[in-house]
Amino acid sequence: MSNPIIVIGSGFAAYQWVKSFRKLDQHTAITLVTADQGADYSKPELSHVFSRSQQATDLIKQTATEFAAEYNIELITKTAIKEINTTQQWVYFNQQHLHYSSLIIATGATSFIPTFAGNATDKIITLNSLSELQQNQSQINAAKHITILGAGLIGTEIAIDLATAGKKITLCDKAAAMMPALLPEFIAAELHQILSQKEIDLQLNATINEINFDGEKMIISQQGRKDINTDIVIAAMGLAPRIDLAKQAGISTNRGIIVNNMLQTSANNVYAIGDCAEINGKISAFIQPIMLSAMALAKTLAGTPTPLSLPPMLIKAKTPWLPLSLAGITTAMDIHWQVERDHEGYIAKAHTADQSLIGFIASHNKQKQVFALLRQLPPTL
Repeated sequence: MSNPIIVIGSGFAAYQWVKSFRKLDQHTAITLVTADQGADYSKPELSHVFSRSQQATDLIKQTATEFAAEYNIELITKTAIKEINTTQQWVYFNQQHLHYSSLIIATGATSFIPTFAGNATDKIITLNSLSELQQNQSQINAAKHITILGAGLIGTEIAIDLATAGKKITLCDKAAAMMPALLPEFIAAELHQILSQKEIDLQLNATINEINFDGEKMIISQQGRKDINTDIVIAAMGLAPRIDLAKQAGISTNRGIIVNNMLQTSANNVYAIGDCAEINGKISAFIQPIMLSAMALAKTLAGTPTPLSLPPMLIKAKTPWLPLSLAGITTAMDIHWQVERDHEGYIAKAHTADQSLIGFIASHNKQKQVFALLRQLPPTL
């Protein structure tokens, strides 16, 4: 028998690749190794569970056993790959070497937590996976006051969800505005006002010095501001791609694992997809580019070499108090904005000096018009 295709990881990218490949090839052996429990679940739903009174298990679409049976793969759970040898084409785990024909690294990313002073920093919670939700859900449910570090997309979504579930929320960020990587100042200001009206305590331009315990409470000390007394702290300050395994194997890395438009790494027959992969200096951690990456790589490994092509991508912010869809370039300094607003919401169009459309943001019912606008934007890749 020929060596299997080995996949490392069981997140959305890994499982989407398996599903896409099995539509094209039902027989090639696949072995998937994951340090996780291997359940197939919807990661975007993590930021909805509290307002919906759901349990972590409610998000599971298939258990590891069910997924392995449906897609005819060998699935090894709760197992960490210790080493990759790209010359001899094997991975090492559980005291054994397993040779591969192709290797797909889909190790994802871990939540970034800065190094703070204080004796409570090891109790900061992250919610970047089903297992993290399972570990922390009862503690979150019991908390009355929750402080979230990071007012980007994920932090804002979690803040709104927990506030809707009746929690008192403080949202901190060192940035001066909400969701600074996605929103221009005038829309960030509107989101800021709405969250403030809903009694979320926004602490922007915040510099945290220490996080300590005081009995059952956690005390967040900020530079030049009053301390925050809170029950728990959740970090949503961005993601750090998991690249240690690739680095150990001598595979080229930057912030992520560097791949070309075929999703191939610097090593022969080794590919990377998902939150850990970096292409043209960018990491695309949203659902659509990961899905398209998985489909392209499935075709390639099924015998039809297919470079990744990314159309303009739509991002839907799960911010029900201010529903937003956006695409293209929306935060450059030299954007000329044209805003059309009425009782149904607004569309803000981003133009260059020569009036070329390079991005847009649509709110509320105006989101129905986004697909016509998407077709006017240049491709992402």
